[in-house]
Amino acid sequence: MIYKPYNYQAYATNWIIEKKKSALFLEMGMGKSVATLTAIHELLYDYFDISKVLVIAPLRVASTTWEEEVKKWEHLKGLRISKVLGSEKQRVAALRKKADIYIINRENVTWLVKHYQHNWPFDMVVIDELSSFKSSKALRFRALKKVRPLIKRLVGLTGTPAPNGLIDLWPQIYLLDGGERLGRTLTSYREKYFLPDKRNQMVVYSWKLKKGASDEIYEKLSDICLSMEAKDYLELPERIENIISVELPQKAKEQYERLEKELILSMKDSDVLAGSAAVLVNKLLQIANGAVYDETGKAIEIHDEKLKALDELIEAASGKPVLVFYGYQHDKDRLLEHLKKVKPRVLQSDQDIKSWNQGEIPVLLAHPASAGHGLNLQTGGNIIIWFGLTWSLELYQQANARLHRQGQKQTVVIHHILAKDTIDERVMKALERKDTSQRALMEAVKATIDQQKEENRDDQQSLQQ
Repeated sequence: MIYKPYNYQAYATNWIIEKKKSALFLEMGMGKSVATLTAIHELLYDYFDISKVLVIAPLRVASTTWEEEVKKWEHLKGLRISKVLGSEKQRVAALRKKADIYIINRENVTWLVKHYQHNWPFDMVVIDELSSFKSSKALRFRALKKVRPLIKRLVGLTGTPAPNGLIDLWPQIYLLDGGERLGRTLTSYREKYFLPDKRNQMVVYSWKLKKGASDEIYEKLSDICLSMEAKDYLELPERIENIISVELPQKAKEQYERLEKELILSMKDSDVLAGSAAVLVNKLLQIANGAVYDETGKAIEIHDEKLKALDELIEAASGKPVLVFYGYQHDKDRLLEHLKKVKPRVLQSDQDIKSWNQGEIPVLLAHPASAGHGLNLQTGGNIIIWFGLTWSLELYQQANARLHRQGQKQTVVIHHILAKDTIDERVMKALERKDTSQRALMEAVKATIDQQKEENRDDQQSLQQ
């Protein structure tokens, strides 16, 4: 295929070529991979500025997307690819192959750094999904930090650089510039731009921006970070979002409220911490979906209201393929059993992607984490059903972008099946507000606790009367 770049893609390619360190914050579906590969090709064979490139990517993207992009475009076919995946023996063999671009999954970055130590051979590194390096405590960040001085050019790609707020930016930008713009330590970055928010004595669980800090941060990054939104450059398909509310049966509602009370009571006399808040939200989301894990790890079925709603949505699709996102293992198990007549398939392999895009799968089940980055599913269908929501805004946006992206020819319809008067509704509102930080999670739990306390007071007053 002949590559005819959009103006913004040509601009992005030049941005990478002109800067030794750069980041492209391009939304999903804007073609940042081909823009980056075009820059790599020019730097290798026109400018002779680099000789060996490393691409770090999520596993599924590392195994398929980059190689497919090279094969797809006529001007890139001369690029030699070696995928550093699989067992250690396979990875070592891949590193010995003569290639222009070596692709490795992010989980093996630590191994790669240890393998080469001071003999780091890659003069250019591309981090696909830079946001996966947002934790300064992660081993992958620490490993890459060690060899950063040995890297001549570094490019970071992501559509969601700060899914939980600007506090996430420091590790990502440090890998680009070694602390030149946002400071050499996370502590100094926090002290300069943030104030402690939620805390338990000396332990701070979340941070809030100082007045005017966001503008100052954006200004400091403007010379190396290029940010673009799809709506400003592409004609994306129309997107319709629906809320399908289901009413819990009386017994299920009582079980939901009982579990809510029990978990809240266990936190009643202590601060709500991130761990306890996450436990509460997860348990309530499970019941809203229809089943919950007991203390032994066994899934206990509570209701099938969401399954009934799913049946109606699949029937209304009139034979069109449907992509269903689930939240928990027991969701997947129940969906497979309930939908066995239509022969659903779980997204697990490259063959599943191929079969879906060829229209061979009527119902494709996927966890948002497994369909998050770089997968092109838009030719296989246009209907998404969220059976169970995720609290992660990044996963939610990335999952929806598998169908709502460039190349989609139909209106994308996204259904959300929500259990009425449950945590589902709070999570949906948080996603709509794009407020899914740890702070928001804890606020949602505190709101639930406050509501429960009010109900308890009302009950006590009624008894006294």
